Amino acid sequence: MVQLTRIYTRGGDKGQTSLGTGKRVLKHDPRVAAYGTVDEANAVLGVARLNVSREIDQMLERVQNDLFDVGADLCTPEQADPPYPPLRVTGPQVDWLEARIDALNGELKPLKSFVLPGGSPGSAHLHMARTVARRAEREITLLMETEPVNTEALRYLNRLSDLLFVLARYANDKGDGDVLWKPGENR
Repeated sequence: MVQLTRIYTRGGDKGQTSLGTGKRVLKHDPRVAAYGTVDEANAVLGVARLNVSREIDQMLERVQNDLFDVGADLCTPEQADPPYPPLRVTGPQVDWLEARIDALNGELKPLKSFVLPGGSPGSAHLHMARTVARRAEREITLLMETEPVNTEALRYLNRLSDLLFVLARYANDKGDGDVLWKPGENR
């Protein structure tokens, strides 16, 4: 268990931070950007949870915990023979997301157009979290160009953004409250 007794350390006052291995890097390092964006998605989910049903809230609670796992995974670069086994995202965490997507999507009417973010407050916040999760994916793929990354972390975020889309529709009265795109309507 983590125990935080001091909130500020002054260690970042010169623009650097520590990774999970203890290595110091600049705060704009691609790895820091990736797990920072995961943290941002988690914060948006905290707001979403205030605006959704108990059923969705319970799912999001688990997702928020898993996002801390994703962040821990990303902040610890892969290395041979680490002194402590790093926390890594695993396939079963991705499988759980897929099972939720399939179950919830089975209750929704098929889409006949793209959905505009909005409808209900909960749905709007879920769409916002979805877009931040997509940005985290982009940050991870950028990081993967220069460093190895656990591919399960990327898979998790990819499925998460899909789940958040389905949950946003579900929060909109199971899709009945969706606002649909009307291509070219205002030309």
